[in-house]
Amino acid sequence: MGAYYDEIEIEDMAWDEVKSVYHYPCPCGDRFEISRKQLANCEDIATCPSCSLIIRVVYDPLDFEDESPDDEGSASQESEEDEEEDDNSDDDQFEDALEKLTLTEPSAALVAAAA
Repeated sequence: MGAYYDEIEIEDMAWDEVKSVYHYPCPCGDRFEISRKQLANCEDIATCPSCSLIIRVVYDPLDFEDESPDDEGSASQESEEDEEEDDNSDDDQFEDALEKLTLTEPSAALVAAAA
């Protein structure tokens, strides 16, 4: 995609605490936006919600690699918690199976037949 309106360094953008996005003024009067989560996913395109213009954000992806999920993903966080609960029940079932497991010595006839 080569039709960027401009290339802007992340240091030139402003952080909005309320919306949890970086902003940069758009010529239409609105602002280009990109979230930290997008940056962590190596997405470098900031969009304007009011027009079709886009900018390329120049930044170091390593600065955002340790980002935790945003509040936008709260539903996915809940599903992850449910999965963790399911994983725990699988672990419990596995432990129960290990407790019930009994090992016996194979009979000498079976060992001789196998050899």
